[in-house]
Amino acid sequence: MNLRHVDMQTNDGTQLNLDALYQIAPSCFTEAKGEDGEVHRVVDFNKLRLLLGDQTVEEAPEVYDFTWVGKRAALREAAAPINKTLRPCPEESVDWDSTQNLYIEGDNLEVLKLLQNSYMGKVKMIYIDPPYNTGNDFVYHDDFSQSAEEYDESNRDEEGNRFRKNTDSNGRFHSDWCSMIYARLMVARSLLKEDGAIFISIDDNEVENLKKICDEVFGVSNFVAQLVWHQGRKSAGKNIAINHEYCLVYAKSLITINELQGESGMYWKQKKSGLDEIYQKEEELKRKYPGNYELMTLELKKFYKEAGESSPVYAHKHYSCIDENGVYFPADASAPDSPETRCHKPLIHPITGKPTAVPRLGWRYKEATLDSLYARNMFHFGKDETTIPCIKRYLKETEYEVAQSVLYKDGRGASGRLAKLFGGKKIFDFPKDEEVIEGFIKLVALEDKESIILDFFSGSATTAHAVIQLNAEDGGNRKFIMVQLPEETPQDSEAYKAGFKNICEIGKERIRLAGKKIKEEHPEAEDLDIGFRVFKCESSNYKDVAFAPKDYTQDMLAGLLDNIKEDRTDLDLLFDCMLRWGVELSLPLSSQKVDGCTLHNVNDGDLVACFDGHVTEAVIDAIAALSPVRVVFRDSSFNEAAQKMNLFELFKQKCDWTDEEVKNNVRVI
Repeated sequence: MNLRHVDMQTNDGTQLNLDALYQIAPSCFTEAKGEDGEVHRVVDFNKLRLLLGDQTVEEAPEVYDFTWVGKRAALREAAAPINKTLRPCPEESVDWDSTQNLYIEGDNLEVLKLLQNSYMGKVKMIYIDPPYNTGNDFVYHDDFSQSAEEYDESNRDEEGNRFRKNTDSNGRFHSDWCSMIYARLMVARSLLKEDGAIFISIDDNEVENLKKICDEVFGVSNFVAQLVWHQGRKSAGKNIAINHEYCLVYAKSLITINELQGESGMYWKQKKSGLDEIYQKEEELKRKYPGNYELMTLELKKFYKEAGESSPVYAHKHYSCIDENGVYFPADASAPDSPETRCHKPLIHPITGKPTAVPRLGWRYKEATLDSLYARNMFHFGKDETTIPCIKRYLKETEYEVAQSVLYKDGRGASGRLAKLFGGKKIFDFPKDEEVIEGFIKLVALEDKESIILDFFSGSATTAHAVIQLNAEDGGNRKFIMVQLPEETPQDSEAYKAGFKNICEIGKERIRLAGKKIKEEHPEAEDLDIGFRVFKCESSNYKDVAFAPKDYTQDMLAGLLDNIKEDRTDLDLLFDCMLRWGVELSLPLSSQKVDGCTLHNVNDGDLVACFDGHVTEAVIDAIAALSPVRVVFRDSSFNEAAQKMNLFELFKQKCDWTDEEVKNNVRVI
């Protein structure tokens, strides 16, 4: 019995699609021999057509479709597996041992593919601020044909890859941008939870194309809204000054979200602005006039008037009364046209002791409910019994409203706050507003305080800042995953002069500074996670053995006894195994020495690894004692087939596993 090897490549996107189709239509599959001579599970298109009935089309003369030059290539690129890995960088991280946040440097398409095994269906929200295709943005180095003139020599990664500047003189100006975003969204969708959503900032240059792409990737039925962010900054537009941009919002499954909305009522709702100021005024009045609610009410009305119509508190001026339970407004309690719920019983005025007037159609409550509300002092009475009482609607019970499609927030505030965070230096042009992003997160992840938030165009790491801020405010433990290409900063920029050679350095420092500041502002948030584990997308940990037999030399064959590159560490191998085997990269790690070997333990047995040679029975005993779910060794640790067979038998005995369980749970690299 042979030990299975850990996969060296990411998932084949085509296979993922086939697996998904098999779940809903297994009858459309059959078996056939492939070009490799092996029998594979394949789709029988004739059966699939029969299953779909008339809802199919093939070579129709006219169909509704959105296409561009390179779309098919982008689709293939999205599905193609890659042979890369994420290398851990503890020395660049913050709170490596305890943090659950991730910061990943590299091409985001490659990183998204690498994350699929571990995070498929686990991400609650994605926010991205991709290049807007203004004619000066860099498009990632996908397989586009490009001339020497189109290269910008200052933008290379560590492996020498160059990133193309998409100028408007490019004949495929829009097509290249569409291909870039299309491939990434195709992979990103697989990471979203069924009740998850994606928010994409964009401006006029590509908003129409982006919406068509999102309609295809996420489905028209999952379109939520096209938000308009009025930023307030002055613009020198050629014809009309443009002071806004957009944010497209799509759900993974709007049906799922709407079902949950019926239970919690929290999706797509936002907290009303100006409430904190009103609550502060309430506390001030209660300290100043203890027990005198009539005087407090007069002062509260004066507060609204002095605030003025431009103040966010003014919109709540109808919440003009105060009692022992808080700020409220007297609402109509008369019955609608629902005779079965009407009640005509008069209430007793608390001062005159006489029965009050009753609404013409009666109360909107049944008698038992009316009595309960009266007993709990939930009615607002007039000066005497001639006035019909109103029901009290408390501000604290109506803090949320349906989210609005137009957002007013001055974009210059974010730039100023970021510059202040960096000691007054303007190290990043036009950063996104962390307060706006925090509001987006609240729309879908307010109640889900353990959710994962992903941003794969991280930039200055605004999304990470927003996640930490929200967690500090409500005690949440939301985790962020930031992904950013290490684009170099221009040598004449303020950032470069301040020592930041690429955008990733800016982003990581912004998280460090923001985390420290937020921690100081919220001393009560003792367990606030302000750290992050840094990873870098690099070439595979394994040596390239793709040579023809005639090309091998004796020295090469000797070197292949160990297939791991010489510069790779145990930590590199461990996280690579976690990626391939679907284990989250944020889980806690520990290690121990047993019989001269180091055992790496991920999350108390989720994965146990030993990459040393000469694995003894004592090592197996120690691993078995951890009740492992997955176990991985180095292939070179077993020089003989008999050793691997003995390994099988030991795990069967010590973990009480069957042959099949050993095959599935134990692997080698």
